[in-house]
Amino acid sequence: MSGDKQPEPWLRGTLTDTPAVARAVLHALELAQEDLFRWCSDLSDEELNARPVGIAPVAFHLRHISRSIDRLLTYAEGNPLNDKQTEALQNEFSPAATKEELFAELYSALDNSAYRVRCLEATDLGAERTVGRKKLPTTVGGLLVHIAEHTQRHVGQAITTATILMAQRRS
Repeated sequence: MSGDKQPEPWLRGTLTDTPAVARAVLHALELAQEDLFRWCSDLSDEELNARPVGIAPVAFHLRHISRSIDRLLTYAEGNPLNDKQTEALQNEFSPAATKEELFAELYSALDNSAYRVRCLEATDLGAERTVGRKKLPTTVGGLLVHIAEHTQRHVGQAITTATILMAQRRS
């Protein structure tokens, strides 16, 4: 580690009063916020919506992270999706997004999800849940772990796209 860069959230000794699975999810969400800000916040509105070489825009990944966490937590809480969540799913690829809107939605979703994950701390991780219209079987623990890994997958894709866009700026 060089300079004043601090360790990743899971290595900071924080949230020690939080059960291990919830703590891991919260640390993954904290890392997502930090990485997305670091790599994507300097992009212009046009760049955030750009599709270099046909890949999904950073705007999609930011929206998808925000909204998929909400959907997955809804399932973990034992509830079906509501109409607003279903409608939001349909416009994640919308090309008209500003940086301010995207990051406001992301930060709000991450704050809200941290609260919701903490509310699930006392829930039996093995409690059965279902996902989607097909009601595919999973558990509360499975959903929490998926939230962490799915979020990090899209963070990586957003960073890759941002890196391509920054390289295009220089050329």
